[in-house]
Amino acid sequence: MSANIDNTIHIEAPIDVVWRMTNDVESWPSLFSEYESVDVLHRDGATIRFRLSTRPDADGTTWTWVSDRTADERNRTVHAHRVETGPFRFMNIRWFYTESGTGTKMRWTQEFSMRPGAPLDDEAMAARLQQRTVTQMAHVKKKVEEAFQRSSRHRA
Repeated sequence: MSANIDNTIHIEAPIDVVWRMTNDVESWPSLFSEYESVDVLHRDGATIRFRLSTRPDADGTTWTWVSDRTADERNRTVHAHRVETGPFRFMNIRWFYTESGTGTKMRWTQEFSMRPGAPLDDEAMAARLQQRTVTQMAHVKKKVEEAFQRSSRHRA
């Protein structure tokens, strides 16, 4: 059995700006509030393997894992999966980008399953990831829109 969450946010910036900023994995510690560091381990064409570490939780726990992420710029999609799965049996994330009015619709889908004996079951992890995803998408939206507004003012 597996769990799924699906979230979408509208960002008031052109798709090229949203694509570029959100696919610059090395910048994620400044784009996402939960990430402390990113170490790129390998690149092969459109695929990047990286180690991601979170900022410490309230109890001081830091989480780290390795993921592969393949960006398809032509179709404006990304597929990522955890290579080091930790408490997950598997974790797959897809990102979809579409032009929408004056901006970009960014959608993240996450499919995963927890290992037996993991601290949380599928349902509890889905609730936790849902809350974190909404928070992080709002943070990314703010950062991208601010960067786009600054660059627009410089061009004017």
